[in-house]
Amino acid sequence: MKVIDLRSDTVTMPTDEMRRAMFEAEVGDDVYVEDPTVNLLEEKSAVMLGKEAALFTPSGTMSNLLAVLVNTRPGDEMILGSEAHMLAAEVGGASALGGVVMRTVPSEIDGRMDTGIIEQTIRQDNIHFPHSTLLCIENTQNRCGGRVLTTEYTSEVVELAKKHGLKVHLDGARIFNAAVALGVPASKLTAQVDSVSFCLSKGLSAPVGSLLCGRHEFITSARKWRKMLGGGMRQAGIIAAAGIVAIEEMVDRLADDHANAKRLAMGMAELPGITIYPDRVQTNIVLFEPPAKVTPQEFSKLMEDRQVLAKPYGGRKIRAVTNRMVNSSDIEETLGILKQIVKELA
Repeated sequence: MKVIDLRSDTVTMPTDEMRRAMFEAEVGDDVYVEDPTVNLLEEKSAVMLGKEAALFTPSGTMSNLLAVLVNTRPGDEMILGSEAHMLAAEVGGASALGGVVMRTVPSEIDGRMDTGIIEQTIRQDNIHFPHSTLLCIENTQNRCGGRVLTTEYTSEVVELAKKHGLKVHLDGARIFNAAVALGVPASKLTAQVDSVSFCLSKGLSAPVGSLLCGRHEFITSARKWRKMLGGGMRQAGIIAAAGIVAIEEMVDRLADDHANAKRLAMGMAELPGITIYPDRVQTNIVLFEPPAKVTPQEFSKLMEDRQVLAKPYGGRKIRAVTNRMVNSSDIEETLGILKQIVKELA
């Protein structure tokens, strides 16, 4: 039986076209900025996100950390949502390696932070306080179920940050999911932020890599920090080639993942004991709660025993993420398996 893997969109495998591109890639030494395939990926990415330049990094975690290191000094304070990936799942790198205080604003159900609370959180000039220098937002908002931040909201947040002299970094790991969901170019969602990162290795299906985009001087500084962190990858064109295919060929198909996620959520809503809000599913992430008599870990194990993988996600939640490796038939099979599990638990 096929394993239906809904743990994450990071489980996607490279396409045949990506593998061919990797095999045929023209390469050079990227630390010397001499790898033509990396250079082309960076140029294309910067254009797609509406920025002057871009830097290829091994991971979204490194891209986000670089944005912090460039925009802050040790002892500064960055502001981000209480459910931000940078806070919850990046090993505290901003604090451990950047010496930066991470101060949170409550993340709302839809992934936004209340702008009034953001403004109250920004430090005033006082000898006792750290300087608030960086505001970080996330689109889509992973831990809030892949919710999308609109252009209007992003503009409001950026305007507020600029008023108080803060830079704005956008963790756009799944920014193309947001763009597809809203039916707008990704550049419209990133135009006003100072920097933005996005991942190649999630829904876009490349095997590895992230891009950090911003102004020329920002990227020049980030390149040096990348070298310090061990991110100089030499003949990286071999993996960058897959990234070029990803951004050119794989964006539009994200709509299929969104449709599958919505179908999964709607089907779950019909199952007794499962708690889910289908109207909150905007992209490819589905958060649900299992019947009260089992823990998320126990319910996930019951799914795993039937070859469906999902991830306990804190509290009572389980996360299921649709991706290119899961088709509409797999979704129907998953719903059938869930129906049987729920029946057995009744």
